[in-house]
Amino acid sequence: MASIAQLLFVAGTVILISGFAAHIGHAVLLANGRRLAAAAEALTSRASAAAPQAAWAGGSSGSSGSSGSSGSSGSSGSSGASGSFVRAQAASEAAGPAGYAVGTALSGAAQWLTVVAFAALASSAVLRGIVVGRGPWGNLFEFSIAFATSIVGGYLFLSRRYPIRSIGAIPVGVAAFLVLYASSLPSKIEPLVPALQNAPLLTIHVGMAVLSYGIFATSFAAGIGYLAQGKDDRFGWLPGHEVLDEAAYRAVVIGFPIFATMIILGSWWASIAWSRYWGWDPKETAALVTWLVYAIYLHVRNQRSWAGRPAALLLVIGFGMVLVTYSGSLWFTGLHAYSGL
Repeated sequence: MASIAQLLFVAGTVILISGFAAHIGHAVLLANGRRLAAAAEALTSRASAAAPQAAWAGGSSGSSGSSGSSGSSGSSGSSGASGSFVRAQAASEAAGPAGYAVGTALSGAAQWLTVVAFAALASSAVLRGIVVGRGPWGNLFEFSIAFATSIVGGYLFLSRRYPIRSIGAIPVGVAAFLVLYASSLPSKIEPLVPALQNAPLLTIHVGMAVLSYGIFATSFAAGIGYLAQGKDDRFGWLPGHEVLDEAAYRAVVIGFPIFATMIILGSWWASIAWSRYWGWDPKETAALVTWLVYAIYLHVRNQRSWAGRPAALLLVIGFGMVLVTYSGSLWFTGLHAYSGL
């Protein structure tokens, strides 16, 4: 069973990287399509503005009218063909709020590859959990896989409600990096350190960390998209700033209480394992700072002076702290030394 879990992990890694490439291709095609649409619209507008002048000129000279009519019709026909091509492409896309299209020729492939990768990685984690008899996140190898799987799952869940596929390369790319990093770590199953030998609390406490981290990754992607868009919606191929703001807020609303519960359970476990609820261990401190950043975000998002760009910056800082919390045992000495390295 452990061998099957490892094969599923390898397959999921390859498929996830393919899905990441497809998401990038989708974003590029979408951006090019929007630029073509804007160019076609500009050409059509210029042709429409020139048409009355050509008709007036034709009244004074037959040959001139013929020439003007022909030129106008050629230009209009050309721009019309270009416009019809772009409109046909747009018609095949699933339009999201505020008219932002979310599909291209690669969007379906990107989504399905991501779904299959999620299924493979989740199956790998489940099989490994059965083998070890606990949650499959007892060392950095297992935790990295679970973190990546949670990111993909959170993105897939939120992308069903919000048209955010054009920023899908961000969370999927983070997940791809994590599984590649995990592939460089030792995967051998080893006994856990004594403090971690509490299967129920390990499964629930660390499982909540994995789930909240994954959900926060989508809010990070939406925050990056918002910073790029601004309130003027600079890029037509990205979701509108209101969509990005709402998707990010929804992700934090879901992930924040899970993360808070994880900290409370961690304190309880610390009292069992180390006879104290809180000891300012580096990982504990990083988790507390992360909680504070997202708490501040939820508080200030609806404040007029902090709405928009400042709130989006907090999402980027918050996910940066998530990564510090995730990797803290590598950089700092402390009691949370379960990386297995």
